[in-house]
Amino acid sequence: MPLRRSLTAAVAGLTVALALGTLAAPAHADPLDPINALLQPSLFDPIVGALPAYPTPYKPYTGTICRSGSPQCIVDVIAEMQARLVPLAASCSHDAIFSLAYLRVTQNVKAAADNGYFHDRAWLTRIDAVFAQKYFDTMDAWNAGDTAAVPKAWQLALTATRDRTMSGLGDFLMNMNAHINNDFPYVLAQVGLTAADGTTHKPDHNAYNDRLDSLYQPVFDEETARFDPTFNKINIGNVDEVLVGAIMRGWREIVWRHAEALVNAPALLRPVIEQEIADYAATQAEFIKQVFAKKDPSARDAYCALHHG
Repeated sequence: MPLRRSLTAAVAGLTVALALGTLAAPAHADPLDPINALLQPSLFDPIVGALPAYPTPYKPYTGTICRSGSPQCIVDVIAEMQARLVPLAASCSHDAIFSLAYLRVTQNVKAAADNGYFHDRAWLTRIDAVFAQKYFDTMDAWNAGDTAAVPKAWQLALTATRDRTMSGLGDFLMNMNAHINNDFPYVLAQVGLTAADGTTHKPDHNAYNDRLDSLYQPVFDEETARFDPTFNKINIGNVDEVLVGAIMRGWREIVWRHAEALVNAPALLRPVIEQEIADYAATQAEFIKQVFAKKDPSARDAYCALHHG
């Protein structure tokens, strides 16, 4: 087992973190290995979803984004997402796939929060706002040519959308992987894993898995109708939204464990954890890129132009 992964597991302090570190695409794994590179995390979903959070001390949020936790934060995020989607859709940019999906997810987060779905709405709202800002910042840096500020997993995803080398579902998975596996651990660590009274926020983190499951079909249908007629025709066998949902659950569990490692690691080990996060996200991206590559985007682009011309 690589030193990075064993240290991550030790810091997290949970047997499952060690198991996931071993089975979920180790840093030295061949990205051609599809089982190790993408599907393995989902196999542990019935177990990891029920595992408790590692005890983590409360640290007050000191950021400037959505410090109040006001519901207006998500309203503002949605407005920004809508404004960014319009030109992407109009130009049939392949970036529109994730832009649309992220907008629909955020609208769903707002609806859930409005209906009292989450125990700690202010925490969830901060998470949503800080998470979205990382995406906005990454897109702005990429579009400005500041590739040094763009993490490896994001570079792979955004190069693929720029060069139009992926299927619509491939673009979706590449961007989701970069945003979840590379960005989300830092957001959770920054906003906090534990409430002031010492209770963990993991139940709210886990609770959103079911909401995500309900989104795949309508979002995939909308992506199909607007951007790529083959979006719902997954090209790796008899697989549907259920598999995507299982993958996302596995990713989100690993994200929480990586966030625990970031928060609990001694300063000396933090670079090790950060490298582990970057390597994991990049390995996932390399596999997705190989499975969902589509060399000729002309049919997809012509279809999109017909619907957005």
